[in-house]
Amino acid sequence: MKLRLVAVAALVLIAGCGNDPAEPAAAAPQSLTVLAAASLTESFTRIGKDFEAAHQGAEVIFSFGGSSGLAQQVVSGAPADVFAAASPATMRTVTDAGDAAGDPATFVRNQLVIAVPKGNPKGITSLAALAKPGIKVALCAEQVPCGAAAKKAGVTVEPVTLEQDVKAALAKVKLGEVDAALVYRTDVKAAAADVDGVEFPESAKAINDYPIVALKNAANPSLAQEFVAYVRSEPAQKVLADAGFQKP
Repeated sequence: MKLRLVAVAALVLIAGCGNDPAEPAAAAPQSLTVLAAASLTESFTRIGKDFEAAHQGAEVIFSFGGSSGLAQQVVSGAPADVFAAASPATMRTVTDAGDAAGDPATFVRNQLVIAVPKGNPKGITSLAALAKPGIKVALCAEQVPCGAAAKKAGVTVEPVTLEQDVKAALAKVKLGEVDAALVYRTDVKAAAADVDGVEFPESAKAINDYPIVALKNAANPSLAQEFVAYVRSEPAQKVLADAGFQKP
């Protein structure tokens, strides 16, 4: 009888150990979907990991692409919590549709450069050089922020291809399919092993502001606002500055 009582007591003790009220409950996983301009790919991927480390149970899921296409996804009802655009014009698509939870905040700026293959084999040193015979150029489509910026900068060259986001334009240079592409400084810096950047003064006429906003139909509204705030915080701003972005 004594052995049986001891065994029962042991089972009760073991069961009690699993329900210690002093032990904190594990945080329920929370996913956050962020739609962001393609030029933010490298820096936001890093910022997302840092955000997850600072927010137990959070998982940040990114969808990168051309800002105009992402804005259309938002107004068409695609599930998302945060939108970060590469221009105020593409952000207006979302705000005019009433899909933003508050006013967008500009968190960085970016400027165009000419991306050329490593070593600049064609000797391209200016915007005018892109119009020389035999020079193949990739541009972003005009509705995409990098394409709109190129137009504002006075680019009139006839491209051999128009791409839907800046990473696609840069890929044409990396693959040797074109001699040059107009992309952002940050994209050239991220691909420094494969391409060189050529600055041109005309790009100062079309520096792009990048706005970010939490979305009205966010599944996790409080977490969305926290991510927006984190992007504007000092640690995230350092990541963005290291990537080549300018302060707003």
